Amino acid sequence: MGQLGFFDIAKRYEALDAKNDPLVKIDALVPWEEFRARLEAVWRTPDAARKSAAGRKPWDALVMFKAIVLCELYNLSDDQVEYQLRDRLSFIRFLGLGLEDRVPDATTVWLYREQLAQAGEVEALFAAFNGHLETRGYLAMGGQIIDASIVPVPKQRNSREENATIKAGETPEAWEDQPAKRSQKDTDARWTKKHGKSHYGYKNHVNVDRRHKLVRRYQVSDAAVHDSQVVEEILDADNTASDVWADSAYRSAEIEAKLKEKGLKSRVHRKGQRNTPLSAREKQGNKTRSKVRARVEHVFGAQSNDMGGTLVRSIGLVRARARVGLKNLAYNMRRLVQLERLATAPR
Repeated sequence: MGQLGFFDIAKRYEALDAKNDPLVKIDALVPWEEFRARLEAVWRTPDAARKSAAGRKPWDALVMFKAIVLCELYNLSDDQVEYQLRDRLSFIRFLGLGLEDRVPDATTVWLYREQLAQAGEVEALFAAFNGHLETRGYLAMGGQIIDASIVPVPKQRNSREENATIKAGETPEAWEDQPAKRSQKDTDARWTKKHGKSHYGYKNHVNVDRRHKLVRRYQVSDAAVHDSQVVEEILDADNTASDVWADSAYRSAEIEAKLKEKGLKSRVHRKGQRNTPLSAREKQGNKTRSKVRARVEHVFGAQSNDMGGTLVRSIGLVRARARVGLKNLAYNMRRLVQLERLATAPR
């Protein structure tokens, strides 16, 4: 086996660049320094509050944030991202580290993300990056498309009685004396049915602009919340067009009235009623709307396929909001790379 030479690492990186390492493009286009102040406000203990200056120095805010973003870009657990950081040159370079540097361990990644979750800071980070997109010219244009996707979590092996108690907003009595068991139980997630299949977890309600296919607003709920219940929270007043596309789950007299009140034009799919099926014209209208509405499915498809899936391994709604919000943020970072490539492609 040959000895590692002075230029060998550089040659390895050149080979990665030749294969269009996507992390290089994300690293170049995302204004990481703009996140620093927000991150350090959550993570760093003020000097006056520190008991001692001794001990290992905290990780750089952007190194840890990039590690957390990697988890969402590739749907990695904390243990997996630690392993990949030790194993993959592209991941090491993305964090700005060298082969001689130590890397964040799984517990550290969890702790940093936990602080973001408990502080509710992910929403602010998402909004900050959306502001950056707008400064680059990617305004919310062409109307807005709203939809929701189920975000699965590991299934809980509870009895029927325990599930009934949880659904009532209470804690099963047997768990009170078992804190270790209680800490591993997700009492915020819920079951729902879609296309005849049962799903357990949460929902990612998103608003995507038609022009750029970027997530502009989002809301996270348990899976049992109906899609139509969070419409007002995810409507985007900044979109330059008034059209709103959605599937038939969002069709109701109440939602139609709310859209009209806000000066928005409904492009929501029509749905037939009992003994009143859709006419041929209404079916054709739905088909036309589907050509636009399908763009939101591309977002969910990218998160499920290109980004390794949407499984949330954390426990509780607060953490699920952070993980889903970070997944939406990571998607927008990837999408920015795609939009920039399209903008510079020869026509």
